[in-house]
Amino acid sequence: MDHLIDYVEKNHDRYLSELFEFLRIPSISGDPNRRDDVLKAAHWLAAHLGGIGMENVQVFPTTGNPMVYADWLHAAGKPTLLVYGHYDVQPVDPLELWTTPPFEPSVRDENLYARGSSDDKGQLFIHLKGVEAYLKNGRGLPVNVKFIFEGEEEIGSVHLEGFVREKKDLLKANFVLISDSAMFAYDFPSICYGLRGLSYMQVEVTGPNKDLHSGTFGGAVHNPLQALAEIIASLHDKNGKVTVKGFYDDVIPLTRKERDSFKRLPRKDSAFAKELGVKQLWGEKGYTTLERLWGRPTLEVNGMWGGFTGEGAKTVLPSKAFAKISMRLVPGQDPDKVAKLFEKHVKAIVPKSVTVSVEKLHGGKPALTPIDSDAVKAAYEALRKAWWKKPVYMREGGSIPIVVEFQQTLKAPTVLLGFGLPDENAHAPDEHLNLKNFFKGIETSVYFFDELASMTWKG
Repeated sequence: MDHLIDYVEKNHDRYLSELFEFLRIPSISGDPNRRDDVLKAAHWLAAHLGGIGMENVQVFPTTGNPMVYADWLHAAGKPTLLVYGHYDVQPVDPLELWTTPPFEPSVRDENLYARGSSDDKGQLFIHLKGVEAYLKNGRGLPVNVKFIFEGEEEIGSVHLEGFVREKKDLLKANFVLISDSAMFAYDFPSICYGLRGLSYMQVEVTGPNKDLHSGTFGGAVHNPLQALAEIIASLHDKNGKVTVKGFYDDVIPLTRKERDSFKRLPRKDSAFAKELGVKQLWGEKGYTTLERLWGRPTLEVNGMWGGFTGEGAKTVLPSKAFAKISMRLVPGQDPDKVAKLFEKHVKAIVPKSVTVSVEKLHGGKPALTPIDSDAVKAAYEALRKAWWKKPVYMREGGSIPIVVEFQQTLKAPTVLLGFGLPDENAHAPDEHLNLKNFFKGIETSVYFFDELASMTWKG
């Protein structure tokens, strides 16, 4: 094992040079004008997979952006690991807020700055180099490995779920590894074992059949914007609890062990509030901030609009008002059931002076991985060896819907082994990846393959 870690340490400069090349490709999936660049990134990735020794490399076309696949399946009697990532990136606007151009990678203060450095090109690249360490040093991998990389994660993974179902025999694996998340904090190697799900709704409130003069009609007609505001204001009680009937019925509560573990993590509410620029934090009474972020469901207004919003004044009483509302869900909750509960609740409380329609835009199920699974145990040991300290267990407040699809279709538990940091501007200007995490991540990947192979494997 030492010679593999030595190989990693001796090749730091080359790794960065190769990653720079990958990061220079502006593979923005949300921009139709970057379609050719997205395809270029897919083929670059496929060529690199072949170059490090992976086999059966394929670029599968879809009606959108392609899937990139490769495997190495010569570890007889050992488990198969599927590694997932995405090669598409977020848009870069506002461009003027970048210190250096987003597709010209630069290193400052031990951080690599570029769009995609943390989300997710840099993190998926970690495991390519982990595989390379084995295949370029005269020995095969200790486990069977498959890679699947998509180019549509930043636009909702439009074709991934269907692809996984169609190609479930090709993708069949015992475990799934995803590095597309963050560690708890700098120098806190972390394993994420839980993700929240999502129900995303749009509410439309209609009053009069056309926009009206607020002087002529104000006081006689219920303003849809006011009615919408009244509905939204009633969705939480004074203790921050969601008032939708049945919302909490299926929630699997945090265990005492989890709550005690979260309390030991170094997170101060005062520092968190200062970092966010707010006077104080807010949330459901009776739970700590980490418990609310990781283990409790939420309801948030993501946008409201209607009427006149331009410069100057226009005294209009609008015909319609709209809101987009997301509900983050925890294990036990079903996004379709919650969406129906929300719709029923809103329609029950809407004022008789207006009408309302509710539409579910999309959703995803929450996920929970048992921390006593072989893959999580292997990840724990790999992090401990690479960082020389005990890792922490954490949940994540966000959602990765494909995790549940992997669990249901492939019957494979997922390990979320992120090497980003919470403050690395993943979707914002000056996105960056800490270089210590990048290089330690590669060492962790090397250890992880070995640890997974050494676990008691019953097949």
